[in-house]
Parts: sequence; structure tokens; C-alpha cells
Amino acid sequence: MKPTKKTRRTDHAERLIAAPLVDVFAAFASADKLARWLPPEGATGVFEHADLCAGGGFRLRLTFDDADVETKSDDDSDIVEVDIPVLDDGRLVVWEVEFVSDDPRFSGTMAMHWYLSRQRGGTLVTVDAHQVPPGISAKDHVAGLQSSLANLAAVVED
Repeated sequence: MKPTKKTRRTDHAERLIAAPLVDVFAAFASADKLARWLPPEGATGVFEHADLCAGGGFRLRLTFDDADVETKSDDDSDIVEVDIPVLDDGRLVVWEVEFVSDDPRFSGTMAMHWYLSRQRGGTLVTVDAHQVPPGISAKDHVAGLQSSLANLAAVVED
């Protein structure tokens, strides 16, 4: 019997952000704001290039403060290449993410779908990360997504 390939998973996080949808969406289209909110706690982000529009993309280096964090690209960093096929007028942002890594556990394209919807009290931001590479721990990934959403709130809330 032929072994089956392990199915990649989808990770999910969401947060109600006390800011108008237009302000939340603007944080996806500003390199300055994106670099401030996307890196999870304990990491900093520096863009190697950024074209934050539909059809554009970015390359971001995430550097971690904790030397014990397992990184994907080099001794202290993760490098992600992101294509942006959809930037839908404040409702949906789609990123196709690839980690720069020689480790096959991190290979392939992860699709991140960011949904923004007006809610009483602000904007609900929901993120679904599809086809998550098996080398990324589900627990760590969800914690990272929640941390990024908390940072997003800090950047855009009054």
C-alpha cells in the first residue's frame, strides 16, 4: 500500500478591533504599519521590498529576540516571500506565502486569507492560514497569529 501524504492544515485566529474598517485596511497597505503589526511578539520585521497592492507582494525578514526560537531561513531569522493576488477594497486580503528555507518541512505555499468586516464596536479581522507547512507548530502558529492581531489593534485603535 502506498503511503499517503500528510494533509496540511488550516490555522485560524480572529479579533474584534476597535477601529473603523478603513483604518484597519490601510494597515495592510502601508509598509510602515505592516512592519509594526505583522511580526509577532518577540520579533521585528524589516522589508527587503514591498509593493502592497493587488498583484504586488513583499519580502520580509523576521528577526527573533530569543536565540532559542527555531528559525526557518538562518540562525535568527525567517524570510517570507509574499505575493498579493487579492487586495479587495477593505474586505479581503489574500497573501500567498513561501518561507525561504532549505528545510522541506517549511516548503510549499501557504495561503493566508484576511477577512475584514464591519461590526458593532469596530472591525472583525479573521485570518485563515491554509496549507500550513508541517514544520510550523499549530500551537505556535495560532499564538503568532493572535499576537499579530493584538499588534494590529495597537497600531490602529484610538
